[in-house]
Amino acid sequence: MNLSRKCSKTACREPAVATLTYVYSDRAAVLGPLATYAEPHTYDLCSAHATRLTAPRGWDVVRLATEYPEPQPSTDDLLALADAVREAGRPRAAAPEPVEVGPTVVAGEVRRGHLRVLRGSAEG
Repeated sequence: MNLSRKCSKTACREPAVATLTYVYSDRAAVLGPLATYAEPHTYDLCSAHATRLTAPRGWDVVRLATEYPEPQPSTDDLLALADAVREAGRPRAAAPEPVEVGPTVVAGEVRRGHLRVLRGSAEG
């Protein structure tokens, strides 16, 4: 679960706790717990916006949850964070000294800037 997901409402900086999806064929707005992944055509809402949600006239609001707890970090998130800190703390191996390689010369080669023209046996 990504803890950096914010409410989709303009200028709202609160963390998202619910996901809103529209089912156009049923004229329904479905509001449920925060989805594991952000999907296209869904909207993440904070607790305040999720509880005050209203639908257009003639539409129904289907609430799959009535309380929206704040998302907690999962063990996967904590393990990933620990791995990143461990990796950043490892000493870096020294890069090997670069070996200078001279230009390779091919018989019958003509250089034009960064391009090479190879002459064939018929052009000789």
